[in-house]
Amino acid sequence: VQLQASGGGLVQAGGSLRLSCAASGRTFSSYAMGWFRQAPGKERELVATVSRSGGLTYYGDSVKGRFTISRNIARSTLYLQMNSLKPEDTAVYYCKAVRGITSSWGQGTLVTVSS
Repeated sequence: VQLQASGGGLVQAGGSLRLSCAASGRTFSSYAMGWFRQAPGKERELVATVSRSGGLTYYGDSVKGRFTISRNIARSTLYLQMNSLKPEDTAVYYCKAVRGITSSWGQGTLVTVSS
């Protein structure tokens, strides 16, 4: 599956952004999906994941209560709604698709939160 992330940009602290990740092909529903992020000089970290059906989600501690992951199977698109953004949320955000032992990454979209 090929992934195309979008929706990043510059936002003030306290603001909101919604990231999208469009998947190619007709197999979107067979992949578990996730969002990761990598800040300058730091390792890539898990932000959130969602199961194939969308019924199960997981969030990293730093984003719990502020971010919401979701997927629209009909549109083959993954979303990340980010509210109450903080400067420490500044990073390149990547989407990832996992099925068994195979995985694919999107190209990343930059989110910059100004204080």
